[in-house]
Amino acid sequence: MINIIENLEICELKETNYIKPIKVKFTQNGVRKTWEAVRSHDSVSILLYHTQKKAFLLVKQFRIPVYLNDENIKFTFELCAGLVDKDKTIEEIAIEEIDEECGYKVDLQDLKKITSFFTNVGISGAKQYLFFATIDESQKIHSGGGVNDEQIELFFLDTNSVDEFIFDETKAKTPGLIFSLYWFLKNRDNLGL
Repeated sequence: MINIIENLEICELKETNYIKPIKVKFTQNGVRKTWEAVRSHDSVSILLYHTQKKAFLLVKQFRIPVYLNDENIKFTFELCAGLVDKDKTIEEIAIEEIDEECGYKVDLQDLKKITSFFTNVGISGAKQYLFFATIDESQKIHSGGGVNDEQIELFFLDTNSVDEFIFDETKAKTPGLIFSLYWFLKNRDNLGL
């Protein structure tokens, strides 16, 4: 994946599509406080395990907030994921994201919920629902890569490389990805994999 960043402009955010910056004033234990926060959508994320390749299917993509923090990071490694911003169940949204981002068809009954947790607790407190599914090449329906202007690259992580990957600080990754890999290693025998 090649990322050429040009004409970078940082502007004040006035009209928003996905987040709503707010200032909250409240009293806690008799102390008056203010907090800057962001209202944002909840999300789903899915750990995909490819049974034939014995590897996890991850996505790589450019994330401007990470780049603004460290211009050496040209992309992040992430779980297949998406916003809960449609009139569908979280499971239906997860299935849709697997199709759009990764190009695989997974049936609803083959999706296993791992847990849910809160992300960005200091700024948004949005909830993320974490799922697991197995895939193989018979389920491949297209090349993936996302929709609209998304530029998503697929990346297979061999199960034998998980420990090295988790602790490799040169690879930008999310806590949800690290947690889901830990969950898999802890539950692998129960999953029959």
